Amino acid sequence: MAQSEVRGEAPAVEDTMSLTPKTSKAPARSGRRGGRRRPGGPKTDRPRRRRRALRWSATVLAVVILGTAGAGYLYYQHLNGNIKKGARANGDDSKAKRTAPNAAGQTPLNILLIGSDSRNSAENVKLGGSRDHAGDPPLADVQMLIHLSADRKSAAMVSIPRDTRVDIPKCTDPETGKVYPPTNDIINVTLARGGAGCTLLTWENLTGVYIDHWMTIDFSGVVRMADAIGGVEVCVKQNVWDHPTPRVPGGSGLKLKAGKQKIYDKQALQWLRTRHAWGDDLMRARAQHMYLNSMIRTLKKQNVFTDSGRLMDLAEAATKSLKVSEEIGTVKKLYDLAMEMKSVPANRITSATMPNLKDPQNGNHVVPDGANADKMWEMLKDDVPFDKNGGTSDAKKDAGKDKPTKSPSLDPSRLGVLVQNATRTSTEAAVQQRASAIGQVLVQKGYARAQADTSGSLAEEKTVVRYPSADLEGDAQAVAKSLGIPMSAVQKSTDVTGVTVAVGADWRTGTSYPKQSKPKAGDLPDNSDAVNGSDTSDCMPVYSVYQW
Repeated sequence: MAQSEVRGEAPAVEDTMSLTPKTSKAPARSGRRGGRRRPGGPKTDRPRRRRRALRWSATVLAVVILGTAGAGYLYYQHLNGNIKKGARANGDDSKAKRTAPNAAGQTPLNILLIGSDSRNSAENVKLGGSRDHAGDPPLADVQMLIHLSADRKSAAMVSIPRDTRVDIPKCTDPETGKVYPPTNDIINVTLARGGAGCTLLTWENLTGVYIDHWMTIDFSGVVRMADAIGGVEVCVKQNVWDHPTPRVPGGSGLKLKAGKQKIYDKQALQWLRTRHAWGDDLMRARAQHMYLNSMIRTLKKQNVFTDSGRLMDLAEAATKSLKVSEEIGTVKKLYDLAMEMKSVPANRITSATMPNLKDPQNGNHVVPDGANADKMWEMLKDDVPFDKNGGTSDAKKDAGKDKPTKSPSLDPSRLGVLVQNATRTSTEAAVQQRASAIGQVLVQKGYARAQADTSGSLAEEKTVVRYPSADLEGDAQAVAKSLGIPMSAVQKSTDVTGVTVAVGADWRTGTSYPKQSKPKAGDLPDNSDAVNGSDTSDCMPVYSVYQW
């Protein structure tokens, strides 16, 4: 019997027939598939064949479905494996408290986005230049707090300039166990003193805003994300070239013509890193805000869920680009966060920079602008929208929010309370006998063991009540209530050994705590450089030296 010369080819029909045992009672078949039954011949079992065909089709379909589901599960696990994770905070000395739920039981969400200048990979060295810094501890060159309101109807993005001088708390490196003592330095070194968790703690202690999560992204991650969404539209007023000059070395290399254009790949990174061509680090923050607003608008327009290729590109780019705090280290949780952000209308997203002043110790650095910076932090803590586009429906309805949440553990007469004079400021001396005066007020209210701290004056912008451990939280709240101090000023701190009242610069006179005016929606300080997310007309001005 002749065989086919094509390897793997099925036997011919005649050969198949010849393999049928001679004793078989199977009816003779037509050599042509689907041939008609010969007149007078035996009937074919067509219903049975149909049932067999249906069973075969169902089996194939089940295998395909299970195979696809299995592949989807494996790909989901692959994406989860891409995500790098770390501890949320690298210390326990946080002075921040969660914002109380609104009337509907909802709470705001705060995420710290950190742009790292890490050059710990060949790709990052190539993109970031400065090969002599390869392997150095990374610095947090971009730091931006993303605030989603409790009702998810508005959002804010707040930057702190990288050269802001701040108090940095004690932090522990989670990988090496190395302990970094408290210090006073510019905020971008926090990433090298214990990782993103140390940056988060520094933000919390500076702002009093509780931060739920952090995310970091490096040079190569910025490039991947820009390409995955098909580019980001930016605008410059003049031709720009951020290049070295005889007076100022370095530069990002960004070179664009005036007007609107999409940037991709390395240009996206250059845009975010440009500083000299915009004039200073504060204008760089504005350029970063414009870029993120444009990226959000782009993602809102794209329906990636009908484009599997684009969806997979985005998923790969995002999971490979980000390192996140461990409690959000899954694809599902990151997806849910993205959907919450995407649901906010563009005109309800506001970008701003922390109000700041020149650092009197170093003209190249800045420091927070006291009252104006505090006003911004209060708006975040009280979940007050940065924009005015929400109408009256977004007004707070929970008037009873500023009430104690814990019961005291001791009778007031048995509670020791230390009162500190913290009325000193950078321009004014401390008010004499201030701690004694407020201590006497507490005695009159039943706190017989209240006494003034005579060790010296301190400096606090605002009055605060601190307690060392959870068992004294209710007592600290009761002390604050007796003095009319808001519950937002009650903070846990390892700096104290008992309930301590620090009378700040906001209470320099009188025995009744002065009522504080609550900020209104959109009432941002003038020097916050606010940009609305729906603004598509704004273009970056170029410093004359870098125009071409």
